[in-house]
Amino acid sequence: MKKITTCIAVAISLQLAAQQNETAEKIPFDGIDMTWHNGGDRRDSAIWTSKYFTPVIMIDVNYNYSFNNPIDNTVVGSTAMARHNEVQLSSANLGADFNYKGARGRIVTQFGTRSTVVPRNDYSPYKGQYELANVYRYLSEAYAGYHFKKWYGINVDAGMFMSYIGLNSYYQNENWEYQASFTSDNTPWFFNGLRVQIHPSKTLKIEPWLINGWQSYGKFNAMPGFGANITWIPNSSVKLLTNDYYGTDAAGLKDRKRFHSDNSLLVRYYNRPESKGISRMAFSLTGDFGFEKGGGVNGLKNGDSIEGPAQYFASLMFYNRIWFGKNKFAWTIGGGVMTNPGRYLVLYPTGQASPLPNPNDPTQTAGAYPFSANPGDQFKGWDISTNFDWMPNQSITFRAELIHRQSSVPYFAGHGGVTSPTGYTTTPLPSDWRPDLVKSETRLVFAILFRI
Repeated sequence: MKKITTCIAVAISLQLAAQQNETAEKIPFDGIDMTWHNGGDRRDSAIWTSKYFTPVIMIDVNYNYSFNNPIDNTVVGSTAMARHNEVQLSSANLGADFNYKGARGRIVTQFGTRSTVVPRNDYSPYKGQYELANVYRYLSEAYAGYHFKKWYGINVDAGMFMSYIGLNSYYQNENWEYQASFTSDNTPWFFNGLRVQIHPSKTLKIEPWLINGWQSYGKFNAMPGFGANITWIPNSSVKLLTNDYYGTDAAGLKDRKRFHSDNSLLVRYYNRPESKGISRMAFSLTGDFGFEKGGGVNGLKNGDSIEGPAQYFASLMFYNRIWFGKNKFAWTIGGGVMTNPGRYLVLYPTGQASPLPNPNDPTQTAGAYPFSANPGDQFKGWDISTNFDWMPNQSITFRAELIHRQSSVPYFAGHGGVTSPTGYTTTPLPSDWRPDLVKSETRLVFAILFRI
């Protein structure tokens, strides 16, 4: 009788354990080391958290020097930097993640130069009323949603969230390099709309999007943007992802459709975390391809006078990173290439070379001598960079980086700058003065990146 009772007790215990396992929360990518990923959070734990919220505090300060030495201290062609030869607060981000019984939300503010540098590239606020660029300018992320305990979790979120296109993170403390290659710096940093994050297994995420458009606060035309991210992380040494997008993002040209595909492979090919010498090595490879067709442009090849010229985007970037001294130090080298007939994704120069609308009179361009971005205008570029990081703990990075960038047309700020002969916006422009754009720049960057 005692044996029977013991067997019954064991059976009940096993059944209860099985039921607990069924109801236990399954965590996507649980146990997989992602701290080495380019474009990902390198921390292995949050040091300040509670049951209902986790604070977010990030500070990004940089000093950068261009050997072109522009007299107006202006950086052209970058979303990471805004000013030359000055110590600048690039970004200060404050916020938190919140959760309560499945309800979830995230709010992260942004202050610093990025709150102007990034929103200025969004044309959509010029459609309709209300100043969307100012309304959203000081938010990098803000969304609300719900978590469903299905498979390894399903999240449905609406609001403004980070883009996945281009591999690099919007937050510099997550990237291997400070100045992103053309592939990342010419593709979106944010989306505004709806996303669904589906985790059917521990190693796979499928994330469809229904959004206003390509890095846009509002919609350019009647059609929204559609896209999806698929991320597969089979183990701690490999990450593979693809992002694909389709929409109508040319202002006032409803017949012009855009398709873009972004694909990345990350491989950690050496890992000895306790080594005082080389502790790990990894590389990231990203390739983008996309095009626009209709409304006067013809996608992948030149058409006739009605179809218009080719308008596509093709780019590649590669970085290799080596960590030393138990992952306290790291050396990264890499770069990329881009070709963009039509210049439809090229970051526009600033100041008197800006072709963006003038905020005070949107019917006119901001610059008196705007950089051309007409269909058929060619743009090719390449870049190479190397940096050295010191990371005494998971919350701070000290970075020194050397970058060289080259373009097929005058694009970067030369010594004369893009503002005026004196560099000040208060100086009248002589009739014979023009913005000084050149085909290359070499830049040295020092940055302090803090996160807790």
